[in-house]
Amino acid sequence: MTQKIVPVIMAGGKGTRLWPLSRAAAPKQFIQFIGDKTLFQETLQRVSDPALYEAPVVLTNEEFRFLVAEQARELDIGLAAILLEPVARNTAAAVAAAATLVSKRFDQDTIMHVLGSDYEIVADDTYFDCVRIAAATAAEGKLVTFGIQPSEPATGYGYIEGGEALPTGARTVARFIEKPPLAKAEEMLAAGSFYWNSGMFMFSVSRLIDEMNAYSPQTMKAAQEALASGKTDLDFTRLDKAAFAEAPNISIDYAIMEKTSNAAVVPSPFKWSDLGSWDSVWKSGSRDEHGNVAAGNTTVVNTKNSLIMTHGVHLAVQGMDDIAVIASEDAVYVGRLQDSQDVGNLVKMLAAAPSTSQLTETHPTSYRPWGGYTSVLNGDRFQVKRIFVTPGKKLSLQKHHHRSEHWIVVKGTAEVTIGENVQMLRENESVYIPLGEIHRLANPGKIMLELIEVQTGSYLGEDDIIRIVDEFGRS
Repeated sequence: MTQKIVPVIMAGGKGTRLWPLSRAAAPKQFIQFIGDKTLFQETLQRVSDPALYEAPVVLTNEEFRFLVAEQARELDIGLAAILLEPVARNTAAAVAAAATLVSKRFDQDTIMHVLGSDYEIVADDTYFDCVRIAAATAAEGKLVTFGIQPSEPATGYGYIEGGEALPTGARTVARFIEKPPLAKAEEMLAAGSFYWNSGMFMFSVSRLIDEMNAYSPQTMKAAQEALASGKTDLDFTRLDKAAFAEAPNISIDYAIMEKTSNAAVVPSPFKWSDLGSWDSVWKSGSRDEHGNVAAGNTTVVNTKNSLIMTHGVHLAVQGMDDIAVIASEDAVYVGRLQDSQDVGNLVKMLAAAPSTSQLTETHPTSYRPWGGYTSVLNGDRFQVKRIFVTPGKKLSLQKHHHRSEHWIVVKGTAEVTIGENVQMLRENESVYIPLGEIHRLANPGKIMLELIEVQTGSYLGEDDIIRIVDEFGRS
């Protein structure tokens, strides 16, 4: 196969099933669970072979656009485009918009590989064999999905029944099956011809557009108009909101895959998990001799078959069995692993209560295109933050109507603009920014800049920022 594949990575989801680490503003694809890379970064690495792939197209939303760009930059992986979805419309409209973009930049026979950014996959020789089979099958005009060889009678996945064998090594699709009850899942596992629906696809742009026009023309029309009326902003392409909102809120499976006569499935025996619950994280982790998976600063005593993870505080667990203990900066979840599918209901309860709703939305640490900040302490008319700025980056030139700020440098070198004055601050040096004064913070150095910011005033919300100049295009 000489034709390269264009990867299309879906990275806009806001799932909270892995709470308290995953939250609406920091979903699982951008979080390090086990290892030194996020799931999104691992996805980028799987499509980074220049002999097989072109640069990827990423679909995400406004809230995550700088996370996408920064995590790709950390790996030094270039992106062909970042498409910003203005409203959530499931996967059909997103794939149609990507196909429209790819058809304009490449040609109608280009093969697209659509994949989520929140799976855990072992990208070994078996995996890439399946990719090549899928590409060859797509080149023959099929709409290809990857069917994971089931290892258990899982009830949390949809299934695909394989049909006749195709010359490429794929099979036709006999039918798609919704998430089954346990008895039905056990029957399908025993039959041997059923596969988990992975949510990954491969097809030529021309075949996808033809099938979309045939089975979901409103989706295709909305996506084309959204791209045509979209705006370019730095490295991002903003799809037009009014046009994109006209697309039905449906999945690619429902839009075309369950209706077309050209569907094919590649039986895929590689290791795959959608990491949809803490139980699945435990199953895919590296377990010790007692069956435990531990990550972060942990001490585990007389405990077995458990998942212990922490992002922040030291976590000590003693005398437990079949337990998930997950600690973030500001919340701890404790529950039986077998009940971890129900975390979503717990999150709904937290979100409904004013006193805990914020715990489902954001972390104390928030990331920005220039670095980020951690909320350390909040009080009446004051708050303390830890600010970190990436080398070479700078914040917007800005002012505040309701607060003044004190900055104390604890690491690195800061370039501080206050009014017309520009000064350099080094470790243990500080500066005061009066209320209403125009100011800017930059990191001209080679290492991360860290400082403590003390805010005082009558209103300390993040929306009290008047940006005068901003290199990231924010208002």
